Amino acid sequence: LAPSLAAMGYDTVLVRLLPGQPPVLQILAEPASGEAMTVADCTTVSRQVSAVLDVADPIAGGYMLEVSSPGIDRPLVKPADFERFKGREVKVEARELIDGRRRFRGRLEGIEGGAVSIRVQGDGRQDEKVFAVPLGDIETAKLALPGDILKGRRSKSAANE
Repeated sequence: LAPSLAAMGYDTVLVRLLPGQPPVLQILAEPASGEAMTVADCTTVSRQVSAVLDVADPIAGGYMLEVSSPGIDRPLVKPADFERFKGREVKVEARELIDGRRRFRGRLEGIEGGAVSIRVQGDGRQDEKVFAVPLGDIETAKLALPGDILKGRRSKSAANE
């Protein structure tokens, strides 16, 4: 799918088959130009992907196709993602313990030598620290939602109660 989407001017962020009845083939894509993904873009990508999948038929049985933008809590998948979003706040979960922890939230420092560097703020007991998480040991990584967005969500839900 990625080559077809690239020819159309889109980057494939993530493709995954989610369990369910029927299963959902989820495709996260974005314009290669860096512009925001629109509903029209999703429609265009969906039509192209459907045509490719109809010919290749890689999934046995029925499934639903879901095409969307990666969203504000965008998954970080490729090494280039960790360079592109350098300086942003991220949430990373490792497969194994690294310095006694698996979950990291902090500022992305980039990637070097196959390891992602994350600057984590101190908690009063510890000073700020940079953790190096090997790319192959990352279970999930995504941009963290900004705190002001989360505060706005809590305020709205409290006002609705």
